[in-house]
Parts: sequence; C-alpha cells; structure tokens
Amino acid sequence: MATVEQLYKDFGVLADAKDKASEHEKEYESILSAVKGGTNEKRLAAQFIPRFFKYFPGLAEHAIDSQLDLCEDEDVSIRRQAIKELPNLCKGSSENIPRIADVLTQLLQTDDATELSIVTTSLLTLFKLDAKGTLGGLFSQILSGDETVREKAIKFMTTKMRTLPSETFTKEVEDYLVQKSKEVLGDVTGEEFIAFMKILSAVSSMQTVTGRQQLVDIVAEQADLEADFQPTDADSVDKLMQCMKQALPFFSKNVVSTKFVSYMCTQVIPVLSSLVNPSEDDSDIQLEVLRLFAELCTFTGEWEDKNGVEKVFDKLLEYMPLPPEGEDGENDQPTDEPKLQFSYVECLMSSFHQLGRKCPDFLTAEENTDRLKDFRIRLQYFARGCQMYMKQLRLAVQGKKGEELKSEENKIKVVALKITSNINTLIKDLFHNPPSYKSLITLSWRPVQKQHTESTAQKRPGITPITFDDSSPPKKAMHGKQRGPRQMYQPPSGKFSTKAGAAPNFGDPDYGSGFGGGNRRGGWRSGGYRGNRGRGGWRGGRGRY
Repeated sequence: MATVEQLYKDFGVLADAKDKASEHEKEYESILSAVKGGTNEKRLAAQFIPRFFKYFPGLAEHAIDSQLDLCEDEDVSIRRQAIKELPNLCKGSSENIPRIADVLTQLLQTDDATELSIVTTSLLTLFKLDAKGTLGGLFSQILSGDETVREKAIKFMTTKMRTLPSETFTKEVEDYLVQKSKEVLGDVTGEEFIAFMKILSAVSSMQTVTGRQQLVDIVAEQADLEADFQPTDADSVDKLMQCMKQALPFFSKNVVSTKFVSYMCTQVIPVLSSLVNPSEDDSDIQLEVLRLFAELCTFTGEWEDKNGVEKVFDKLLEYMPLPPEGEDGENDQPTDEPKLQFSYVECLMSSFHQLGRKCPDFLTAEENTDRLKDFRIRLQYFARGCQMYMKQLRLAVQGKKGEELKSEENKIKVVALKITSNINTLIKDLFHNPPSYKSLITLSWRPVQKQHTESTAQKRPGITPITFDDSSPPKKAMHGKQRGPRQMYQPPSGKFSTKAGAAPNFGDPDYGSGFGGGNRRGGWRSGGYRGNRGRGGWRGGRGRY
C-alpha cells in the first residue's frame, strides 16, 4: 500500500514521462492501491487515478472501480474530490460516459448540498462531452432504478438540462431523448408525465408543426381515448384533465383537437354531473372540465359527427331553462325562478357555437324545426336574464378605476361582466335566422390578446377618434333645431318581461353563484397527488397512467 511520499514519487514519474506514461504501469498500480490507505492517501488517489487513466486501458476497469470506491467513502471530503474527478475518466474514453453518468445519477440522492452541487456539475460536464451517452446513463436509472433515484433524475432533467447550450442537443441527441422519453411514458405518475411533457416541449424539433403533432399524439396515447371514461373514478378524471391541460398549448389550425373533442362529446359531457373531484379542495370540477372542453373546441378540425354536437346541445339545454309557467299573469300562484348558471352556459354555448358551424344544418334542417323553435324561446329568456345582470354589473363597476377594481369583490364583478358579455354575443349570433356562427369571443378566463397596430394616427385630419372613457372632448353645440331629451328604451310588459331570471345580489354572501354554478371555487388544485406510486395503472398523482 502506497504512502503519501510514494504517491508523490509515482505522480512525478508519470508526469515526467508525458505521452510515454503507459510504460510505467507499476507506478499507476501503486496509485490504485492507495484507495485502501488513509485519508490523505485516498484524497491523492482520487486526483491521480483520473489524471493518468487514459494511458492504461488495460487497467481501466480496475481504475474505474477504485475511483467509484472513493465516491462511496465515509469521509465527505474524499467523496467530493472523487466525484469531482469522475468526468476525467471519460475524456478520450467516451465509451465510459453511460456508465459514469449512471453512477452520477445514483449519487443525485445525496443529502449533502455541496456534494449534490458537485454531482450536478459533473453530470453537466458529461453532457458537454457526449450528450447522448449521458442521457443513456440517466434513462438507465429512470427506467430501472429505485423510486428515489428516478425522481431525482427526472428533476435533474427538468431543471438542469435547460441550462446547457443549444448546440449540445443535436438532431441525433434530440431523437434519442424523444425515443427514451416515450419508453418512460409507458409507465409514469401524473407528476412524471407533466415533467416529461415539459422536457419534450422544450426540444427544438418539437417547435415545428410535425413536432407539436407528435406531442399531441403522445398525450392522446396517455389519455387512452379508446377506453371508456369512468366519471366516478377520481384517477380517471384526474388523468383526463391533466392530459387535456398538457395538450392544449400545442393545438393550432394545423394541429387539431378533433380526437379529444370527439371523446369529450361522447364519453364525458353526457355524464358531466357524475364527475368526482380528484383533488381534496372544493373546486368546481364540472366547470373546470367545461372550460377545458370549450378551449379544445376552438381547435376542432373537420367535423361531421352530428351525434356529438347533439350531446353538447342537450347538455346546454339543461342550463338554459324555459320561462317559468304563469309569468303572463294567468296563474296567480308564485313560481320559482330558474337559477341561471352563467359560467356553465358560457362554456357550453361557446363549445356548441364552435361545433355548430361545422354542422350548420343541425338547427336549420326541416326535421329540426321544433328543436330550433324551443331553442329560440330558451335563448330569448336567457338573454333577458343576462342583460339584466349585465346592467347591474356595469352599474357596480362604473366609475371604479385602478386599485378599486383590484379588490376581490370587483374582480368577481369584472369577470362576471366578461362572462355575460360573451353569452350575449353568442346569443345574438344564434338568434339570427338562420343561426349564425360568425362571432368570435375571448373566453372569460383567458387573457385578452393585445392587438398590435403600427400607428394610432388618424387617417384623415380633423376627425375626432371615438373613445369610451370620460376623457373624450366635449361635443360642439348643435345649431338650429335642438332635439328633446333622449328617450330610453322601455321593454315591453307582459309575458317573459318581468321575470327574466334572478341575478345575484351584490350584498349576498353567495354572490357569484348565479354565474358560476354554485359558490365560487378555486381553479386548478395546487396540492400534490394522492396514493403511492405503483406499476400498471394510474393511482392518484403518485400512481401511474
């Protein structure tokens, strides 16, 4: 066993020999023997073994094993030194990269923050030497390692690979990454699925139309759109929602959502009321699903499934009541006014509006005369309730600016105004004869897309632009005959005019339930997943798809 003095002598011999170091195998074997020595000897061995590794291919296996022994030493300073030097075993010996990357991946589970930083740096160094080989080591542990290592490896890929230069990922490397990711996605938890979609969506080859279509196909496979939907199974509901959410960013006019929309129409919408909430909060799961569905419908491609349109239409009618009987005064008995659920109607009406334009004869065909007549009555009744509510909302937010509009109560009112405005726009379209499907709306929960214009300059001089705020210049006085005071429109009295559906009172503690299908609830749950990760099936967030 070499001493510190002997190690320095061996180092000197090998360093002086330079390219002829391979002629001094005895000295290198002396260095290898130091892994059995004391702390100082081990620390020197951790530095010297990688330094001259490339000159002794016949001792490569022995040298790697010796260095790995030092990576598991009880002394943290020795471990850190040995781990730091691991990439040097791969310089000039790229065939060792998958193995060393595999070892470093296992070392990601260390609890020592400094050691973890060294492991991470060493892995990133390997990526710069051979990205494909390094990915091979990472995926080896993801596919066959234990749960802790798998989790750490996926986290590394999600957070650290993005810091690498773009030239690191050649087309060959990207193809390999996609191929291995697909293998992993055959058995993943909900969190892992989201992580890999994040990884894949950052790949440059996935930024093309073909790449986005490939990502949508991956999500569709995970969603298992050929299987029957189980609305009372929390895991089934959670999986579908996560898949729709992951697929949405990739849809466009060239990458259509038809397959997802068809599945929703036939499997989910008819059983909407049976959905169970997969999260532990009190969020409105039905509204969340309807919002996702409405966004999916925006990107529907060719569509001839009238049965699917009918299922959406029928569900819409459930939330668009007929006028209560006795409104015309013929019945003296008081009647209960239907509760108008504006948020549900916005989603379903928008979805029907999108799909209806693909099947324009759904309402206009001769055999559908009664359907259209009934629908017009419902539209008219709902429109009156909607307009009454919009009037109340406008009055409530009128004159409020800046910080006032940022209060929670006023935010609710602003959103409610967006919802009712959207519904009003769609109703105007559908009330045409024949029904029209030309209007475009921005769904209330989606951010407004800013319009970029080259200039706001006037096209003709002397023309005052139209504005909608209080800063508009005063109008010039009219000469000659003056008009009398403006007459406000008075709605007709009689049937349907006095009871158009109650809008919520702003002082009511349940304010918002009239347009949200119940008490206002949170959006996407922020908590984790339930259950333990297991093979072969989705079991909450820690189960598998």
